Amino acid sequence: MSKFNWDKINQTLNKSGFEAYKLTDKEKLVSMVLTTMFGEEKFYGDNTSELARLAVKMIEKGNGQFVANLAVFARNEMGLRSVSHALCAILAGNEKGKEYVKYAVLGVCRRADDILEILSCYLHVYGKPVANSLKKALAKAMNNFDEYSFGKYKGGNRAVKFADVLKITHPKAKNEEQNKIFNAIINDTLKTPYTWETQLSERGNTKEVWEELIDSGKLGMMALTRNLNNILNVKAENLDKVLDALKNEEAIKKSKILPFRFYSAYLKVENNPNCSSKVLNALERAVEASVKNIPVLKGKTCIAIDVSGSMDGEISYNSQIRCADIAALLGAMANYICEDSIIMTFDTTLKRQILPSTNGIIANAKSIKNTEGGTAIGLPIAELLNENIYVDRIILLSDNEVNHSVDRPIQYTNSKNSKSLGRPLSCQELLNLYKQHVNKKVFLHGVDLQGYGTTQFRGERESFISGWNEKIFDFIHLEEEGFGSIVKVVELYNEVSGNNVDDDAEG
Repeated sequence: MSKFNWDKINQTLNKSGFEAYKLTDKEKLVSMVLTTMFGEEKFYGDNTSELARLAVKMIEKGNGQFVANLAVFARNEMGLRSVSHALCAILAGNEKGKEYVKYAVLGVCRRADDILEILSCYLHVYGKPVANSLKKALAKAMNNFDEYSFGKYKGGNRAVKFADVLKITHPKAKNEEQNKIFNAIINDTLKTPYTWETQLSERGNTKEVWEELIDSGKLGMMALTRNLNNILNVKAENLDKVLDALKNEEAIKKSKILPFRFYSAYLKVENNPNCSSKVLNALERAVEASVKNIPVLKGKTCIAIDVSGSMDGEISYNSQIRCADIAALLGAMANYICEDSIIMTFDTTLKRQILPSTNGIIANAKSIKNTEGGTAIGLPIAELLNENIYVDRIILLSDNEVNHSVDRPIQYTNSKNSKSLGRPLSCQELLNLYKQHVNKKVFLHGVDLQGYGTTQFRGERESFISGWNEKIFDFIHLEEEGFGSIVKVVELYNEVSGNNVDDDAEG
């Protein structure tokens, strides 16, 4: 192990047993929340219970507003549903969190089924009776949806249904029309709306059905993306309408889809015999639309992508996308918005990558291959130091689970001296040397992709960011402009969405 000259108060061990820095409770909760498909395994295990315990701890210590802000932020800005539902339930289940429940629930309930999920989560964890704060908040949320919204999510094998919500919360209908809707829910006479799920169930996965669905305009962005392979298989003649939708920048922004969903669709359809360049180009355009409005990162940027074995696991039981795929895609997206960049991949070895932005984001992401090696985050910094390469910022995309030291000699030169250090160095020591001898004003942005709760860096102009979408680049800009950390963004976030859009945020 490397020898760290750290403040013992901040020193801890990561999941691999290597030295790391502790995160503050707020940093740790943010990193866990923004990198989780709640309740599902990661490479180093499921941290759902730890996340829940930490949220409770923070509420009990008077940070209920922060937890509520984080729930609304995760749902509306980062496109994460299940974890935001869990945070709402945890707030309602804690006496010190009840005053924030209404704000959190109304901010999180963008789809009618968010109501069902929050109540189901609460009942699973806390049972009955349901806290009054949650009953009042859910009753208010029930006033925000129409017959179509309730009908769309009335079916399935749901343990909690809208009739249960009405019986538990007793919402007051805001008008006669809504009173009729509530009566229809209770009497199970609510109309089944026209949706792609109901049409496929009733009529089958046929060309006729898909063409009708495409023409209807009822397919949301997530439905189009997930079913693109099916649409190609039936050889839908109105495919161009689908591709036009995938190139609609406003629709993409509104959908809240994480960019890796387009990448996943690309990987699925590229070997379909009915796939053409028009299809692949549309998916490329969709990813580019995600970053189009993000300001350029000026100067020279080193983008370092972790391709080690611990990045190889899928992020969800229901997804074939691995953490490594997200790192590669975010690295390619970063390359796209940088004025000038150097790309490196690392495990226990380092490799320089040539990724011209003219190749396209997805094409560049596909060219980055994962390995089964260990993790030595210090290697990119050592390379910059060895070669005396000046960069304005370093963006590290990793799960932060360092398990190998940089044990080769570190050479650095300047106009006055030349030294060689042969002992293993910590990541922070390497960065400190880089600041001392190459660029004292360099920014380092450590992007955490798994939320295991530790970091390798703690210093000035060194930020800790979590997330799986283009928002991470907004945080980089905010940090460099002096606004503060992602924690500060969450602390100041208090926007309850007034638009209950039937969007496609993640499950």
